[in-house]
Amino acid sequence: MLPYRHPCNAAVTQLTLPGFEAPQLAAEHRLFFAAMPDPDAAARMAEIAGGLRVEMHVKARPLRSERLHITLHHLGDFARVPEVIVARACAAATSLDLPPFGVTLDRISSFNGRPGHHPLVLTGSAGLDALIGFQQGLGDALRGAGLRVSRARFTPHLTLLYDESRFAPRAIEPINWTVREFVLIHSWFGKTHYDVKGRWPLRGSGPSV
Repeated sequence: MLPYRHPCNAAVTQLTLPGFEAPQLAAEHRLFFAAMPDPDAAARMAEIAGGLRVEMHVKARPLRSERLHITLHHLGDFARVPEVIVARACAAATSLDLPPFGVTLDRISSFNGRPGHHPLVLTGSAGLDALIGFQQGLGDALRGAGLRVSRARFTPHLTLLYDESRFAPRAIEPINWTVREFVLIHSWFGKTHYDVKGRWPLRGSGPSV
């Protein structure tokens, strides 16, 4: 576990005296691990999203193909990017030595969201065991590095767009791709831009988690 030393301990002590509490800053940054589809699979997903948008009379625009991803672990929302968390997350990711694995998505469904903002997602009825195992293994590594990550049941999904309405689930022709790497993403709230903080190829020769 990496030691954490706050660079401004004295200032923090003064600001937390009674009557001098530090103001709560709004969260502007999000950190999460993700698996991203290869360009061919992402293009296929974007095509499906565009067709559904016309068929279902959806007003919202689909997410750009380069932003499509399956979230593996959410590390938190922050007012400033905490470099100690980034360092620990990178150390945990580096410790994994696993082979590539396949993912199959064959259903479209709507998830609950905040009012007027329901995700339309791709999910899978089968072919996700290796992904679920990998997510669990990554979670164990992150907890071993001293990070708090959810133990809630992982439901793999890839968001295509957000809409005011919900739609009945339906089957689609399966979309397959091989996950050959995973990434740590830094996202800004309210902006359509991601920064990749780290990228780890899957090259191990042993069985998946």
